[in-house]
Amino acid sequence: MSTTLFKSAYDGAIIATSYAQILLERAIKEHGADTPVKYPDTAYRLPVITALTGEEVNVLGDLPPILNRVRCTHLREELNFENAKLAGEATHYAAEIIEALRYLNGANPATEPWTGFLSDPILRKFGVPLVDFTIPGVAVIIGKARSGKEAAKMIKNLQAKGMMIFLVNDIIEQLLEENVKLGVDYIAFPVGDFTAAIHAVNFAYRAGLAFGGIKPGERLQQLDYQSRRVRAFVLALGELDDVRIAAEMGAIGMGFPVVTDQPLAEEIPDWFVSEPDYDKMVKLALELRGIKLKIVDIPVPITVGPAFEGETIRRADTYLEFGGGKTTAFELVRMVPADQIEDGKITVVGPEITDIKVGDRLPLGIMVDIYGRKMQEDFEGVLERRIHYFVNYGEGLWHVAQRDLAWLRISKTAAEAGFKIRDYGEILIAKFKSDYPAIVDRVQITIYTDKAQVDEKIKIARAKYAARDDRLRGLTDESVENFYSCILCQSFAPNHVCIVTPERVGLCGAVSWLDAKASNEITPTGPNQPIAKGACLDAEKGMWQNVNEYLYNNSHQTLEEVNLYTLMDRPMTSCGCFEAIMAIVPEANGIMVTTREHSGDTPCGMSFSTLAGAVGGGLQSPGFMGIGRRYLVSNKFIPADGGIGRIVWMPKELKTFLHDDIVEQSKKLGLGEDFIDKIADETVGSTIDEILPFLEEKQHPAMAMEPMI
Repeated sequence: MSTTLFKSAYDGAIIATSYAQILLERAIKEHGADTPVKYPDTAYRLPVITALTGEEVNVLGDLPPILNRVRCTHLREELNFENAKLAGEATHYAAEIIEALRYLNGANPATEPWTGFLSDPILRKFGVPLVDFTIPGVAVIIGKARSGKEAAKMIKNLQAKGMMIFLVNDIIEQLLEENVKLGVDYIAFPVGDFTAAIHAVNFAYRAGLAFGGIKPGERLQQLDYQSRRVRAFVLALGELDDVRIAAEMGAIGMGFPVVTDQPLAEEIPDWFVSEPDYDKMVKLALELRGIKLKIVDIPVPITVGPAFEGETIRRADTYLEFGGGKTTAFELVRMVPADQIEDGKITVVGPEITDIKVGDRLPLGIMVDIYGRKMQEDFEGVLERRIHYFVNYGEGLWHVAQRDLAWLRISKTAAEAGFKIRDYGEILIAKFKSDYPAIVDRVQITIYTDKAQVDEKIKIARAKYAARDDRLRGLTDESVENFYSCILCQSFAPNHVCIVTPERVGLCGAVSWLDAKASNEITPTGPNQPIAKGACLDAEKGMWQNVNEYLYNNSHQTLEEVNLYTLMDRPMTSCGCFEAIMAIVPEANGIMVTTREHSGDTPCGMSFSTLAGAVGGGLQSPGFMGIGRRYLVSNKFIPADGGIGRIVWMPKELKTFLHDDIVEQSKKLGLGEDFIDKIADETVGSTIDEILPFLEEKQHPAMAMEPMI
């Protein structure tokens, strides 16, 4: 073990906590001890302090006792590994305080491209890909690379592997000079300089609070969660100083190994090691953190990985566009017999990208033929929806919507790199075969860009879509023998169990009953398991004996019963990946719904972030529940509580998104075609006092229903 590193950690912690004390005293003198202090748009105020101590920090005056106690308990002169990690933890406290002071009085110190503190909506946006390991791990890169080109190569390597990346200090400028794409859209966060590294730490701690069901102040449980669940590591580039070493030792205390490009007199085996070769550095860090990747070599001239899924391509940056209402575009996956497919064959019928000029539009038809010994017709739609993700994984590619509403763009940079229309086929073949080996044996792609051919082939696609929709409409909770579990999010929320039925989509919005069924067929031992309904204990509230037994066994015996059709009595648990949250509004005798996209206040007095912190982590919270958006227009939307007629408030964006479905459902239930106009939104108000007069004026049906409480 390296006493040199231990001494640096101790000295660095002294420097960091002293600096924090100076800045804190200055802030109190300038602003006053009663000045509120918190990060923006988070339910966890100062997450490092919240997670590790549970102490509620509201104003500047709350911080000096915390800092003083940490200096007394964590800074120990005896040089050993445990004390070095404690010194690192003290450095994290100091950095949290220093960074929080930047946000006083509503200030936001981060300017493009620096992100600064990452809000709770960003944390939750990446919840699903974190728990299903689409994002396989987190790389925190601190310092300055030997050159901008080497830095860019390293980041491209990590992005191709799908890693989430946090960047601190000079490497940010190096990457910008090399035109590397950074920001939330690329899951590569340039948080800032120096103490801004704490924003990677408080992001990780919030994962434990939001998804893990760990209560504030449960320090040992939180550190254990980090070491087991958050697959992060640190790449320390450039010259090391005492404060950096201290902060990195704090990361080690969370279970995150550190690899530096600098020589070390003594290493800490498996924890703080040296590797000057940047290619080997990434490989070593992955090995130390136990991250095993399935590498797929896709023969296209662009980088392909989940890091580019959120990339937006503006019209001005577009080389070629398909669909989007300007041309006809569709995509279709079909199951075909073995004798009707040539594995790996890609055919483009019509103009290629080399046949058009910049800014042109073409029609598009993507037909994916799949043969597999275990392939089923029900899987077609599931695999078809993956086209959206697989195309978006390409750097410089953009895809929205699906079926015959598809809209795609190829950027100028992708075209300049040599991307061709046929390369869509290369990406799809590689991803379908690598991601679904159990059911996909052969793949053949035909891409149509000839208008006459697209107009002809879209008839085949639309007939397929109609047949699928008819089958789905015929599925009700009563018509099936099995429901399906989804415990995918137990990677982050260990006690959460999602029950997916034909009429209740998973709360993340990404898993339907057919998706879960297909997932189980593909991976029989995976997170989606069939649950034979068995005896019905309460038809109105939706309780079944076998579902309860499954819940009890798979919630680690923390929950005994669940009702699927009510918000008020033993409702389903929530993890943290939900698309929306509904909450009771007693004054209006109804419920409100808010979404991840809505960051403002709501009539229940809490923002989405605050609500999410209260109901997430696998808790069963009567009166509050995370849901998928489309559950709101299901026939089984809380029928025991009055159904859709109980909704008194939702964000305007959600009303617009579900408008036609809400109108159809309200007509079906006898609420009238104008019911949607009786639902308040933020244009009416965001407090109960603001919306009550509106609800009374509109004679909202909830006002005349049986009391919810």
